[in-house]
Amino acid sequence: MSNYLLLLFIFVNFLFGIHPASAHKVKTTADVGATLHIEPNDTPRAGEETRAWFALTRKGGKVIPLAQCDCQLLIYAEPHASGEPPLLEPTLKSISAERYKGIPGADITFPRPGSYQLLLRGKPTTGSKFKPFELKYRVTVAVGTAQKKLTPQVAKNVNQNITEEQTQGVPIWAIAALGFFGMGVLLFVVQRVNKD
Repeated sequence: MSNYLLLLFIFVNFLFGIHPASAHKVKTTADVGATLHIEPNDTPRAGEETRAWFALTRKGGKVIPLAQCDCQLLIYAEPHASGEPPLLEPTLKSISAERYKGIPGADITFPRPGSYQLLLRGKPTTGSKFKPFELKYRVTVAVGTAQKKLTPQVAKNVNQNITEEQTQGVPIWAIAALGFFGMGVLLFVVQRVNKD
């Protein structure tokens, strides 16, 4: 019986795409690393304010508070051309999150669902010792409940490569076909286990 439950669990995970939640996103340079976390649960939603924070550390693990970093956060809709101005430039503020105190954070409202690039640039303030850095993070924004009104230029930039069909989601027939295929695979595996 436990074999059947295990197979059923694997099947359900396969069918519904249940995967372990992704952890915070970590990027490093020669002597600076930063862990990005977006609340809630690293899943921002379009039109809803979310808090992003960066746990900045020097090589060796010592925390770099915002007071020691002249940091700037730039947000681009993906894809974007080199030299294109950022879509958003949220102001970084000193926050405390988890075990980190005084780290850079910002409240962000992504205008539309889709892919974005967060670019964190920083250089040491007087008295701090680390090399200037630039860290890039790719973030996927889900559909939200409160869509923000956009200027035509912002709407064009965010949606320039998205067609109407791409935004409609997965058709019901594709979900049903995947379900039938998955059930067929499950039945095949169960029959093979029973024969052995």
